[in-house]
Amino acid sequence: MATGVDELLDMLFEMIDEAKSLPLSSDKCIVERDKALDLLDEIRAQFPMELAEAKKLIAARTEYIASAKREAELIRKQAEDQAKQMLAQDELMAQAKQKGNEMIRTAEERSRELRRAANEYCEDVMRRVEEALSEAHGEVQRSRTKFRALASGAAAQGGSRQPYDAEAEGH
Repeated sequence: MATGVDELLDMLFEMIDEAKSLPLSSDKCIVERDKALDLLDEIRAQFPMELAEAKKLIAARTEYIASAKREAELIRKQAEDQAKQMLAQDELMAQAKQKGNEMIRTAEERSRELRRAANEYCEDVMRRVEEALSEAHGEVQRSRTKFRALASGAAAQGGSRQPYDAEAEGH
């Protein structure tokens, strides 16, 4: 059926939007409770997949940082190797130390920059995922509460209660 929370929410919206109007009322409609609740259950089931995506992003960030550290270590090792070769010659000893230190400093700066960029990117992505999940979760909770209230109200009145009206609620 649907593949994501957004698509499921669109389907629920469409179901309510296209629901039949009650006689003599343009702002009240009839919604098939079972279908609406099934959609809400599917939305709830999708949340673990959305969270899995967020975990993948964190793992990618961790790998990105580890890769930057490996790159910095490789650059540092290359700098050390080059410095050792240069030390073999007395007259180039000072130049070798300076070059090695510069390469280490450059590698450390590059490592810090890569780490900062990875952290910013992941923080932004996680913030957007968190906002989307929070918004979707809140909408599901509100919809579920309304449907349950209507269901219990209809049962208490012997089934003569008016059906839920999404337009009257401002949705």
